[in-house]
Amino acid sequence: MDPDRLRVALVAVPDRAWLIGALNRVAVEPRTIAGLYALAGRRCGTMALPQAPGWTADVAARVLLLSVLPLRGRALAEVIERLYRFGDVLERLAALRALSMLDVGPAAVPLLVEACASHDPRLLAAALGRYSAYLDDAAWRRAVLRCVATGVPLAAVHGLETRADAELARMLAAFVADRRLAGRHVPADAVALLHRLAAEHGTEAPPGEPATPGRAQGPPGRAERTPPGRGGPVT
Repeated sequence: MDPDRLRVALVAVPDRAWLIGALNRVAVEPRTIAGLYALAGRRCGTMALPQAPGWTADVAARVLLLSVLPLRGRALAEVIERLYRFGDVLERLAALRALSMLDVGPAAVPLLVEACASHDPRLLAAALGRYSAYLDDAAWRRAVLRCVATGVPLAAVHGLETRADAELARMLAAFVADRRLAGRHVPADAVALLHRLAAEHGTEAPPGEPATPGRAQGPPGRAERTPPGRGGPVT
């Protein structure tokens, strides 16, 4: 997803004139974003956007407001952090989803680390989109384990197929063993990942459940990660 596609998807919002005016105002008066960002849900509605699957009008409108700010790097990250910390869950979701579309570089990584500790699965899933390429390996592995623990589907984790490594396999195996010892459910996608990593890295697969049949194994090793920039797709 990118800002241009979100603009197209928002054509049918209830108060498009308000949205256009808000975008124009934020572009020349960045200090006005806080109030307009909070109003977006009321003025644009919360309907699902058919042209942007997985997006609602309020979240998309807030991402667009962030995208027109005449800021970059640390200055932009500070605005996003304030909106995140003082916003409700949907305002926080928009801030996280916007990161991959903004020229913020690694400046918002502290916010991402905070979001990865969230108890809300929507925020955790959003935090592990494309911008999570900026997370260091240790923080990223912990976030993946948190997904397993909180029931966030691993399909939400950007770069999982190439970034998962032997250390994640070790951590995941210990986590799965503890869950089974406590008689707790282990998500099927976590078991499938653990079997794949065992095959790739020669680690021990968990006993008691067969590997997922017909699953193609990714190549061993790790691919280079390219952090997102302005205008890149977002998951």
